[in-house]
Amino acid sequence: MKQVDENVREIGALLADETTQQILIETTTEPMSANELSDACDVSPQTIYRRLEDLNEYDMIAEEVNLDDGGHHYKVYTATLDSVVIKLTSEGFELDLSLREQMAARFTQFIDEVRNR
Repeated sequence: MKQVDENVREIGALLADETTQQILIETTTEPMSANELSDACDVSPQTIYRRLEDLNEYDMIAEEVNLDDGGHHYKVYTATLDSVVIKLTSEGFELDLSLREQMAARFTQFIDEVRNR
């Protein structure tokens, strides 16, 4: 019997989680803080932080530091996951994650390309 790639199992379990799904959906259109996600998902901040850590491990979420009106720093999160494709082959399962580039990364790449002309 062929061994299933551990990433397929781990990512499959992560994406099967209802809270993880909600975090990704909520952060697809706009960045959100952990507290905002806690309210939107109706779970504890600790649960949100655990899921964010797991998503960050696979680069499915990006974090950015913002400054509030009082001068305090806080993190906001944006989903970078675009698609997940799992293929069945004679060797087992293959996993392909498609991630969106963040605007800052695209801008930096654009500037680098302009400079190199």
